[in-house]
Amino acid sequence: MDASDALLIFSALGHPTRLDAFRLLIRHEPDGLSTGELVDASGLTQSTFSTHLAVMVKAGLVLSEKRGRQQIQRANFDALRGLMIYLAKDCCQGRAELCEPLLAELTCC
Repeated sequence: MDASDALLIFSALGHPTRLDAFRLLIRHEPDGLSTGELVDASGLTQSTFSTHLAVMVKAGLVLSEKRGRQQIQRANFDALRGLMIYLAKDCCQGRAELCEPLLAELTCC
């Protein structure tokens, strides 16, 4: 990941609706949510939410797959992982003990 990729992701997550939707998708991994479920959770109209979804897809944060008649949206963990590594890559300056608290917070229980 480079700076332009990171900025695209930050821009996509810089809106409350998109940030909430992405966090919701993270909570529903690995199954994802239908577009309709995301629209319902957002409280927006289908067309308004579709605009937000398109921004997240363009940034690489959301992957879409067809299951039967439904379009399922999933969080792209590779993009999230890439962003987190990009942000933390130089944090410890060769001193791993500086990053240990951050890594401990990120470890799933």
